[in-house]
Amino acid sequence: MKTNKALFLDRDGVINIDKSYVSKIEDFEFTNGIFEVLKKYQKEGYLLIVVTNQSGIGRGYYTSEDFETLTAWKLDELKKREIFIDEVYHCHHDPDSGCGCRKPAPGMLLSAKEKFDIDMENSWMVGDKKSDIDAAYNAGVNNTILIAPECHDKKGARYCVNSILDIIDIIK
Repeated sequence: MKTNKALFLDRDGVINIDKSYVSKIEDFEFTNGIFEVLKKYQKEGYLLIVVTNQSGIGRGYYTSEDFETLTAWKLDELKKREIFIDEVYHCHHDPDSGCGCRKPAPGMLLSAKEKFDIDMENSWMVGDKKSDIDAAYNAGVNNTILIAPECHDKKGARYCVNSILDIIDIIK
């Protein structure tokens, strides 16, 4: 029986403002409210797991080293606020690669499930694109939240919110 619950989070558009292919520290801007949300769910016993498509690597826009440098900086900034991300999974493939890790494929979530003994039924996915929501469903995570400015189209998500802070009213 799986015992851990996770909060799966997309990176661009959820943890940071999506500025298209963010690969440099000076371009990275945390979303308003992300610290409060992460701290709250960390205290409630959720594993915090980032699952992010990074096709900019596969397309040659930036390198794996650029991604790792930015990720280390981001994790350090979170640690300064006593927030600890349990794992960062990323897919570096371009959209045409056909890999099993690029969302909407469930590879990153399933890898986390195995590594951390995650109960997918009691876990949540927070994303800003249909591919995030589809990846969750494909991995057995039915609790999904889409962050979209006006929520006209939930894109299959169970819930749709305007900002990351709004998830506090949903995940209890």
